[in-house]
Amino acid sequence: MSKLGIVEDTLFVPLLGRIYASEHCPHILYDEKALELKEKLPPELPGRHRLSQYTLLASAVRSVNMDRIIRAFLERRPDGAVIQLGCGLETAYYRCDNGKTRWYAVDLPHVVDYRRELLREPERETYLAGDAFSEDWIRRIRADVPEAPVLVTAGGLFHYFREEKVLGLLRMVRQFGEAEVVFDAVSKSGMAMMKKKYMKQVGHAEAQMFFCVDSSEELAAKIGCKSESIGEEPYYYGIPGDGLKFSTKVSMRVSDWFGMVKMVHFRVLPEERSV
Repeated sequence: MSKLGIVEDTLFVPLLGRIYASEHCPHILYDEKALELKEKLPPELPGRHRLSQYTLLASAVRSVNMDRIIRAFLERRPDGAVIQLGCGLETAYYRCDNGKTRWYAVDLPHVVDYRRELLREPERETYLAGDAFSEDWIRRIRADVPEAPVLVTAGGLFHYFREEKVLGLLRMVRQFGEAEVVFDAVSKSGMAMMKKKYMKQVGHAEAQMFFCVDSSEELAAKIGCKSESIGEEPYYYGIPGDGLKFSTKVSMRVSDWFGMVKMVHFRVLPEERSV
């Protein structure tokens, strides 16, 4: 297995969450490809046996939310391209592909190498090794699909970077022309909770977290270009509670009540149209 850093090592937690959901809560998420990968994972992962049901499902719900937005985008723009930043071991291609679109999975070189060990590149998904905050991946994708409408996803990525770096990436996306961006974000109170409980439980209490969003409208103003908020949704909205532990359901409800975690969906317009 390739050597992974503290932040990159958290890529196992979303996969473990999708495996757990598929085995115990398929009414929330069923991911056949994730189940196929189960036996390929290292036997001892940080915190693997300490993860609560809530922690595991929090990761699975991120995929549920992303899948819903990806599918809606592809219904509107079946010829579009889906770009996954910080892809890790995400398997959205196998859950959401429409048989037409181009997919791109972007992550650091050693993460992409490990991804290739577990997941061979499918026909229409291209793995790109590089820094998500560098514009290299934009140039490579635009050369490949110069006119395709674009959806950029960043699941579980932005929390670990300072605000100015995230804003720079969102401004950089303007090079695609009109593009949509979707990511999960925590509020200030949500970040305090994640630092106190979530990161400690998954075995990465030392991982630093910086970026939070209390208002998508305020974030759009900070980007400093023409950005439209398509939607800001409570993270657990619409997730069925059937069969879940009482503590899990309470944690989900509290998170949504206080807006601690949310899905943020933007449309970013090209620089020449900004006023």
